[in-house]
Amino acid sequence: MHAPLVMSLIGKDRPGLMETVANLVADHGGNWLESRMCRLGGEFAGILRLHVAKDRQTELEEALRGLEQQGLTVSLRPDSGGAEPSEDRMLAFEIVGPDRPGIVRQMTAALAAQGVNVEEFSSECISAPMSGERLFNAHLLVQLPEGCDVDALCDSIEKTANDLALDVDFDGED
Repeated sequence: MHAPLVMSLIGKDRPGLMETVANLVADHGGNWLESRMCRLGGEFAGILRLHVAKDRQTELEEALRGLEQQGLTVSLRPDSGGAEPSEDRMLAFEIVGPDRPGIVRQMTAALAAQGVNVEEFSSECISAPMSGERLFNAHLLVQLPEGCDVDALCDSIEKTANDLALDVDFDGED
């Protein structure tokens, strides 16, 4: 019998950090199922989902908590095993435009008002190719609620983006 776990990690980035975590998981019979890991500033941040035999769970948890002595904060939770969303109930889009405070707050408020769940969100500030102006760029993958009018949702996203002087690209459309 396996214990499904979700683990989050954050700490000072350094070479070999992911290898250290992967070795601990493997050394305790764990199976690394999926993850999102990245370097932000000088920090390493990640979340991963894994399975480990129930009789080795405590041993793995103790080993992972030992990483805290190396400056890595580790949080483990049982994986509640929610159903994977259906592909046809997902919408991907990108927003890009002049950076300013409040973009994420206003975009996510517009999505929440429609009952939309953000499945994945990644963002960065980049320099515009010609002007060097600071641009905010975000990629979103959202789960649509049952009965969602996709055209109305896209109109709402576009209106919010226009209010923020952002361009929207829905899943590769121009």
